[in-house]
Amino acid sequence: MHPLAIRHQARLEHRNGSSISSIAARLGLPYQTVRTWCRDDGAPDSQFTEDRCFRCRDSAPADHGQYSYLLGLYLGDGHLVTSAKVPVLRIYCTATYTDLLDQAEMAMLATLANRVQRIRQKGCVSLQSYSKHWTCHFPQAGAGKKHERKIELEAWQRAVVGGDPGMFLRGLFHSDGCRVLNRITKAGRTYEYPRYLFANESADILGLCGWALDLLGVAWRLNRRNSLSVARRDAVALLDEHVGPKS
Repeated sequence: MHPLAIRHQARLEHRNGSSISSIAARLGLPYQTVRTWCRDDGAPDSQFTEDRCFRCRDSAPADHGQYSYLLGLYLGDGHLVTSAKVPVLRIYCTATYTDLLDQAEMAMLATLANRVQRIRQKGCVSLQSYSKHWTCHFPQAGAGKKHERKIELEAWQRAVVGGDPGMFLRGLFHSDGCRVLNRITKAGRTYEYPRYLFANESADILGLCGWALDLLGVAWRLNRRNSLSVARRDAVALLDEHVGPKS
């Protein structure tokens, strides 16, 4: 594991309640080292992220799955502010989905971030990270809302997502999707079956979701202008292997 990733993991465990001594013992590191990591706000982001930016090195992300997951989250409930002196990536999550928050934070750390802040807002949490290199990773960023402009993946992004479409779909459904229990009544009898729904006002993002589902061989259909559905039993079972309910 990359040294920065070890430090990020230690900080996340400490934030979630683990003691410094237990973290140090698990990682096999000196107590003082872990204590410094967990109590220090960290060095400026620019000292680390330039070396970690795979686009500036003309290479691929170190973890295709984590980047694909983060890309799905960004296209769904993410926002990259480029007007500030240092761009800031924000991923919005419902506060009750604690596992999702941890997964999103780890994806940001594994992809580029040196630090991730959790900003509590009414009903949700904004995960945010500053770096001038987020724009390298998300060239889809631009002025205006996503559904009001063209959203296309670049060739290198398609190659990355094509290698792990399940994690991309996990990010999309964890942001703008859900797994629900559908109920229908026929001839006086009520039937229940699980179903995935993904809703987004951007036809381009809906198309990317459909493209990734096709890569996995998951049957889907548009059930509304701005929504697609995965309802066949075999299709739901296959998608369960990659997504599953939010938690």
